[in-house]
Amino acid sequence: MTPTRLLAATIMAGVAALVFSGCVAKTDAAASGALSVTSTADGCAVSAASAPSGTLAFDVINKSAQTTEFYLLASDGLRIVGEVENIAPGASRSLTVVAQPGEYYTLCKPGMVGDGVGRASFSVTGEAVAVEGPDAEQKQQAVDLYAAFVKDQVGQLIPAVQTFADAYEGGDDAAAREQFPRVRAYYERIEPIAEALGDLDPRIDYREVDAVAEQLDWTGFHRIEKDLWVPAQDALNADGETPAWTDWAPSTPAERATYGDKLIADTQELYEYVHSDAFTQALDAQGVAGISNGAIALLDEVATGKISGEEDWWSGTDLYDFAANVEGSKMAFSLVRDFAESKGDKGAELVSRIDAGYADLEASLAAHGSAEAGFVPYAQLTEADKRQFTDLINALAEPLSQLTVTILE
Repeated sequence: MTPTRLLAATIMAGVAALVFSGCVAKTDAAASGALSVTSTADGCAVSAASAPSGTLAFDVINKSAQTTEFYLLASDGLRIVGEVENIAPGASRSLTVVAQPGEYYTLCKPGMVGDGVGRASFSVTGEAVAVEGPDAEQKQQAVDLYAAFVKDQVGQLIPAVQTFADAYEGGDDAAAREQFPRVRAYYERIEPIAEALGDLDPRIDYREVDAVAEQLDWTGFHRIEKDLWVPAQDALNADGETPAWTDWAPSTPAERATYGDKLIADTQELYEYVHSDAFTQALDAQGVAGISNGAIALLDEVATGKISGEEDWWSGTDLYDFAANVEGSKMAFSLVRDFAESKGDKGAELVSRIDAGYADLEASLAAHGSAEAGFVPYAQLTEADKRQFTDLINALAEPLSQLTVTILE
């Protein structure tokens, strides 16, 4: 997981922005022209401080010396309406969202760590946006199917976490190590959902280096991971500089009970959220754009954390997370591919490129194992293997980044 996870989701909109006083069709509410965003080392300049409700496009150019991210945050400053990450120096990327009336914030994060820079208020005016038109029913069905997928994954996560925590708390480290990557797969397939809920994802899935950077208590999967794969005396932390044993001691049985019970409670909170009206309202507000942006966000997770081997620093089980992110991304794409394909030759060509990208990436992963039979440890990948993965991710990311705007055309 990358340090961006506190502010790194694309599906949820602020619940405060979901009160419908009247509805207009998305096609009638689109903002005129894209907003330009310039990200620098100490600023995040947006070309306007307000826009009418509907489809908003933010064209982001990175003029800093570090890879950056751009966020549109809800009124509480935590929940994310949309984000685009992994923007290299000198590069440009676009974020397309369906924005409801309300107050928001814009923010850039050069270096993809810390609190970000250039936070500014952003207002969306006009009437609430609803899905209308001949394909409205099909679009709502896609949203409902995605909600069902999320609920199914979290429903399977709950008992798996309980069994995993029981093994960890009971000192059965062999069983807990075996379960660790498989339990996490349920979470990795739908992680943008948890990432939208303020500090829930950090509590469940922050790495040690992320917690230190954000000055948060370190709990969750990766805190337990370090107990299960006790670092060697000469190992370094994920920052590549700090000795792993600095201020570190294996957890006592009482501490294990605390961490295990905390993970159970936090995943239960996630379960309760995805079965709440707030979750339904948030998905409905973003519609198929939210699903499309979720597919993009999951692939970005691979590009910014998994491919570098920084996610499961102690266990080396990154390829399990890699595969689960790709599965979740492909699932989200499958629900909206027909809407993209219906946009004439341009849409059909885009879908063909995305299909090929997923197929190539899955074939490359299969060369190193499977979730069922087991993947090789990350340390066994050669530099050529890593370059191949990077090239395939980039080849898929380029057409996938165009998915949302194509659907909303």
